Amino acid sequence: MSQCDSDVIKKGLALIDNEDYKSALEFFEDAEKSFSKKKSEKDISIALSFIALTKYLIDKKSYKEVLKLLDDAAYMAKFSKSDAALIANEYVRGTVAFGEGDCELALVNFNNAKNISIVSGDEFSLVGYVLTRIKQIKNGLMFTSSVASDPLVSLVKIGRSISAVTDINVLLKVIAEETRSAIQADRCTVFLLDKEKNELWSKVALGMDSQEIRFPADKGLAGYVVKTGEAINIPDAYNDSRFNPDVDKETGYKTKTILCLPIKNNNKEIIGAFQVLNKKGGVFTKGDEDLLTAIGGSASIALENAQLFKQQEELYKEQKELFESFINTLAASIDARDKITAGHSGRVKLYAMLLVEELGCDEKFKELVEKAAILHDIGKIGIRDTVLQKEGKLTDDEYKHIQEHVQITHNILDKIYMSNEFKMITEIACSHHEKYDGSGYYRHLKGEEIPYGGRILAVADVFDAITSKRHYRDKMPIQNVINILVEGKNKHFDGNLVDVFLKISVDKIINVFLTENHHRFKKKDQKILSKYNLKDIYNFIVNENSDSDQKDIAELFNFYYSGVVEK
Repeated sequence: MSQCDSDVIKKGLALIDNEDYKSALEFFEDAEKSFSKKKSEKDISIALSFIALTKYLIDKKSYKEVLKLLDDAAYMAKFSKSDAALIANEYVRGTVAFGEGDCELALVNFNNAKNISIVSGDEFSLVGYVLTRIKQIKNGLMFTSSVASDPLVSLVKIGRSISAVTDINVLLKVIAEETRSAIQADRCTVFLLDKEKNELWSKVALGMDSQEIRFPADKGLAGYVVKTGEAINIPDAYNDSRFNPDVDKETGYKTKTILCLPIKNNNKEIIGAFQVLNKKGGVFTKGDEDLLTAIGGSASIALENAQLFKQQEELYKEQKELFESFINTLAASIDARDKITAGHSGRVKLYAMLLVEELGCDEKFKELVEKAAILHDIGKIGIRDTVLQKEGKLTDDEYKHIQEHVQITHNILDKIYMSNEFKMITEIACSHHEKYDGSGYYRHLKGEEIPYGGRILAVADVFDAITSKRHYRDKMPIQNVINILVEGKNKHFDGNLVDVFLKISVDKIINVFLTENHHRFKKKDQKILSKYNLKDIYNFIVNENSDSDQKDIAELFNFYYSGVVEK
């Protein structure tokens, strides 16, 4: 099962936890259809079991239909040899049997589920529900549709809720909310110990504004339990000398009962504290203390993982900034040597970004293309100045020499340490002069042999080259530029990419022109031109039957394209 499919099932289980059975039924029915398309027998089996469960919880009269669904799910579970699917099926069978009053059969099913989980693990945290049902039957209790009020199930729910959260601030809120609900209290705050500053801090105090709270680690009840490792259970706050009533005076809140416990990690080191206020319907019990200790065990792992994740994120961000600074410096070194094409790599990047956005590419691919665009001409650092800075037509030998910059680009980038994913930057950057018909250089790749990002850069690179002014020539008329792109479809360029590029609204294209000529784009003109694309402009120019409005649009585009600052 993929992580994605596993997450889908967990979302459905969360709906069952919240007793939203109708939504859960719709959710699992949609999931089962999706799993069927993928032909994932394990996932189909699990979905069918929970469809059966939700149908039964909604209406016990569906008993016969439910048994048929469970038989189908059992067959799929055995066919897929999935223990997770078998656990789900046995748990649901036991629940239905319990609901029908057959406690003996229910115990058989629940024990089957428990025994399988002991051997193979409990992927969806169902064993808490199984053990609670067993306890209900052995204590002679009546069947209830929900087992969520049981402390063991509360602990399972909390573990499931916090396992996938990596944002430390979100995690603090989730732990506090789930703990408040499980303990049946009015408020809960989770404090973390900042060892460097010797402070306790939190970003959540339920029922109050969500803001960061910081205070010395030896102050208050939370500070006391962090310092001593002892639990504090106060049944009457105002009759306990350890309670400071000034906080209530400032907030207007009335504290009655308090439970405060340290949070310890697996090494028994204290990393923070729970502070839970006002038990609903009484005082905090020894059972509440035990449950809070158990919650702390799960929470400490999640909190330490989140802190580690945050540190890794910051390190990655720092490394990314360093890498971006490095490649921008490399690109700037080319601009410094080749004054004729200064700014070219930056504009190619912008055109490439417009194209990938129009294509709807994902963020990771955009990032790879962006970096490759900036670096695509870095190999020009190995080209002789007499050739690179020549303001006239190149000789055949000089042209062959300048073509070498692509292979030099590959050689340079190949020596930079990158992750396997980022190695694609090298492949994209050194393939921007390949042609779709195989006549390009330097590897003479053809069609889809050329990396997709390289095909994108080919369009962006040529477009900028022929729309940029040089010392030795002016910009090419835009209709000629578009002719070159269209005539190069499936020869020089990937034809589909040319079609997509020509659909980009021209206000976005003009914004790239402006990086070169520093013109000011009037808002009124920008709004007008945002309604047209390059293909429209081409048609307005070449069509003899264009009306006066269309000719005006073409003239307005050419005004910005020309780079003339004053009209």
